[in-house]
Amino acid sequence: MMSEVPDHKQSPSLARRHVLGIAAAAAGRVAAVAALSSLPIASSSSPAQAGRREEDCDPVSCFLRGTNILTSKGEVRVEDLRIGDLVITARGETMPIKWIGRNFFKKGSARPWPKDVQPIRVSRFAIDDQTPHADLYLSPAHALYIEGVLIPVGQLINGRSITPAMPEGMDSVEYFHIELETHEVIFAEGTPVETFLVTGDREGFTNFVEYERLYGTKTVPAMTPYAPILAYKGGRGELKALLRLAVSPLVDMRDPSQVAYSRIAARVEELVG
Repeated sequence: MMSEVPDHKQSPSLARRHVLGIAAAAAGRVAAVAALSSLPIASSSSPAQAGRREEDCDPVSCFLRGTNILTSKGEVRVEDLRIGDLVITARGETMPIKWIGRNFFKKGSARPWPKDVQPIRVSRFAIDDQTPHADLYLSPAHALYIEGVLIPVGQLINGRSITPAMPEGMDSVEYFHIELETHEVIFAEGTPVETFLVTGDREGFTNFVEYERLYGTKTVPAMTPYAPILAYKGGRGELKALLRLAVSPLVDMRDPSQVAYSRIAARVEELVG
C-alpha cells in the first residue's frame, strides 16, 4: 500500500505547484541574470545540465540506513553491505563494492533538518506499478535513473508521492554511499539509482580515512557518468526550466526531468483518485 498522501481535492495542481516552486527558487536570483529575453531555450532533447553537478561535491548524496540494495544474494540492507559484496547493476552484471562512504547527522529536536540533509521519501509505487516496491529514502542530491537519464530526487519532489520525510521512529540520519569501480546504476527497493560518482576526493565522508588506508591518497581520475545527469544549476537554469514549462501547453519544450515530474504527478492523481 502506498504511503498516505493528502486528498488531491484539497491540493492545488501539482504541475502548477512545480512551476511555482521553480519560480520561487529563481526569484531571488533574477537580479543576477542579465535579461529574461536573453535566455536561450533548449529543446526538449537537450538535458537541463549534463555532467558534473555541484551536488557531487556535497557529502550528502546517499542511501538512508535501512534501504535494501539488490545483490547477488538478494536484497541486503545498505548498512549490512561490505566491501567486496556483489551488487546487481542495470547492465545485468554483478560488480564488487569497492568502498562504502558513511555520514551521520543528529540535530536538536527544535530545529528542522538542513535542506541538503533532510531525506526525500519516494513512496511505494510512485514511479510505476512496481517501483519502488517499498518506500525509498534518499538524500536530495541522489539521482534516480528514469528513461535513460539521471535525475536528482530533489527535483522530483511533488509534496505527495515524493516528499521530504523521515521514517517513523527515526530521529537521526545515517547515510551510506556505494562506490564501484565505475559509475553505475543499481537497484534500491527495486528502483534504479546511481552509485557514487567520483569527481574529487572523499573527505566529505566521515570514514574517508578508511578509503585512504585501503587505496592510498593518490588522486584518481573523475568517473564518467553512467548517463546524462539533469540538474538545474543556479538562477539561469531554473529560469530556463520555468520558461519551458510556461510554453509547454502550446509547444512541448519540457526537458526530460520535467516530463518525468509530470508523469509521476499524474500517477499520484490516478492512485488517489
